[in-house]
Amino acid sequence: MIPWLETNTPFPDVSEALTIDAPGLLAAGADLSPQRLLLAYQNGIFPWFSEGQPILWWSTDPRMVLYTDHFKISDSLKKTLRRVERSRTAGGRWDVRFDTCFETVMRACAAPRKDGPGTWISEDIIDGYTGLHQMGYAHSSEVWLDGQLVGGAYGVCIGRMFYGESMFARVSDASKVALAYLVAFLRQHGVRMIDCQQETAHLASLGAAPISRACFVQHLRAAIREPAITDWQVVPPFAAER
Repeated sequence: MIPWLETNTPFPDVSEALTIDAPGLLAAGADLSPQRLLLAYQNGIFPWFSEGQPILWWSTDPRMVLYTDHFKISDSLKKTLRRVERSRTAGGRWDVRFDTCFETVMRACAAPRKDGPGTWISEDIIDGYTGLHQMGYAHSSEVWLDGQLVGGAYGVCIGRMFYGESMFARVSDASKVALAYLVAFLRQHGVRMIDCQQETAHLASLGAAPISRACFVQHLRAAIREPAITDWQVVPPFAAER
């Protein structure tokens, strides 16, 4: 049995997460306040649950992560990135911004997909992460075409540790462009690892790989103590030749 958390109940140690039936499931209950979410991420825990379920808290083992130096850019994506970079430099049709419409990015990520229903991103989740954004801990990477938001990604950053949450695209490759600029920005600011939470073939194609929970927690404990990134409004040029 997993523990039920009340509002003021601390999280159990991640080593107590289930290893069978629902591997990585740690606890249920509590709330999705910014303060609770921040505490979760500081301890390598994340919420994930479906409509009709209680709030479920996870700490998977192994943990899927993307080292920023290992991000894979396909030849076709390189071409797209060069086109986007030329355009944004010249004030053309494309632009990339950070943190100008965080909640809008979240709602786009929550919208129904072409191949299925919407994601698990509920109004309570949006409220919690928007609160984190207002506190300076949650951030969005946004791709714009002709003044319209066409792709994006969002996540949580504590110190020099970034936790990726979700992405969306309304035109081809827009979510990958948002991720590529985000990875370049994080790498520039000394962030070595992006938490991807769970293993998928799509994440693996981008260079992500599983590591043990123990290694993940060891890294994050050091990374979250580093100074916070303060200049999120400055989107660096993208070196498409990488």
